[in-house]
Amino acid sequence: MKSGPTGLSRLERNWGILFALPPILGLCIFTVGPVIASFFISMTDWTIGSSWTFTGMDNYKTIFTEDPLFAKSLFATVYYSIGSIPLGLLLAFLVAFLLNQKVRGLSVFRTIYYLPAIVPSLANTMLWIWIFNPDFGLLNAVLKAAGLPTSQWIYGESTAIPSLILMSTWGIGNSVIIFLAGLQGVPSHLYEAVEVDGGGAWRKFIHITVPSMTPTIFFNLVLSLIGTFQIFNEAYIMTQGGPNNATLFYVFYLYRKAFTESKIGYASALAWILFLIIMVLTLVVFKTSSKWVYYEEGGKS
Repeated sequence: MKSGPTGLSRLERNWGILFALPPILGLCIFTVGPVIASFFISMTDWTIGSSWTFTGMDNYKTIFTEDPLFAKSLFATVYYSIGSIPLGLLLAFLVAFLLNQKVRGLSVFRTIYYLPAIVPSLANTMLWIWIFNPDFGLLNAVLKAAGLPTSQWIYGESTAIPSLILMSTWGIGNSVIIFLAGLQGVPSHLYEAVEVDGGGAWRKFIHITVPSMTPTIFFNLVLSLIGTFQIFNEAYIMTQGGPNNATLFYVFYLYRKAFTESKIGYASALAWILFLIIMVLTLVVFKTSSKWVYYEEGGKS
């Protein structure tokens, strides 16, 4: 004989559904709904203020075969990502390693390195516009004082993206905090085992610290990959995609198509292509992680 739910369990189930309903509705209305709508819109020729016609895959065909700025924006974004991701991860790891040492005033140093991460992006951008200024900026002043040639920085076609890669190191605070938490979780008995075997600081770093940190490196790599492919503020505020479209990053190009040229259907197709690119790259990173990410309890992932 089957026994049904009691009155108390039914009451708990109903209250559970009631409390879970608002976030589920929010997810459907504000996330899942717009995602599905954008895919449909990407197959139309809709422009703001006019009627739309269903065009199938025409937008995607135009993007891949007739739009030279698509390749230009994709190249600029990949160039920036290839430069900023390894540089940012390496610098964040080294800073976290130094901040993990037992020295006087450690909390002050940690605050200093994390401070840029909590400053609004707009304020950081305005600061770097001054730093990069060819006439009275900080970097050229330092170069002149050292007797070195100056640069056009973000105002030169060949130096614009390298300058923004340099600027990206300013915001490594969040990665530093994650690396620092990972370093503090490395078991001390592993270091003691190396000492028993006569190993020094270098062997501890290579054979204990680096392998133990690979899960944290993997996590920061995925976040950096997703973040750099969506760079926008620098192009929007500092360069407007110039000079000569050198910093026409993908998301800025998408924004320009949507809100300057009002081509919502075309911009939606660009958004879906970006989504697929990021998803494929993320899957590649996950797939290759089994070869280089190590976990203490179970070897490689």
